Amino acid sequence: MARTCEPLVVGRVIGDVLDNFIPAIKMTVTYNTKQVCNGHELFPSAVNSRPRVEILGGDLRSFFTLVMTDPDVPGPSDPYLREHLHWIVTDIPGTTDATFGREMVSYEMPRPNIGIHRFVFVLYKQKRRQSVSPPVSRDQFNTRNFAAENDLGEPVAAVFFNAQRETAARRR
Repeated sequence: MARTCEPLVVGRVIGDVLDNFIPAIKMTVTYNTKQVCNGHELFPSAVNSRPRVEILGGDLRSFFTLVMTDPDVPGPSDPYLREHLHWIVTDIPGTTDATFGREMVSYEMPRPNIGIHRFVFVLYKQKRRQSVSPPVSRDQFNTRNFAAENDLGEPVAAVFFNAQRETAARRR
């Protein structure tokens, strides 16, 4: 299982967003037909609507919280506004997908302006249902603090993709 974290280390997700953890649940994130794979690039035009996020593990008595964040705001060379929150879904029953959860912060499509941004999906197992409080703001969000404030413990799964500003020629 340690090798599954390797791309997160190489992509500096572990370090910038998360501490080292051992994945315990399989999670898939899919935009239309494109599955998110660690470090792969997706065009912003391909990720403009909510992805399908499936949790392959746990059981219907387990509940999960999904966080999507961009740690590279305003740009990867000087991310002084890190992180920007793009989405939170709570109370997702195990073995289902995010549509069965409660959308706490609505999905905001990635719109990177400068450089290549990482968009990180982090999954936490909740101790009980309806135990997560909404963050104050999308700006200067901190995944570690959010997890600590809501007693979520370590992540159980994470995946990220890269995206950069799309020129008109790239959209065609």
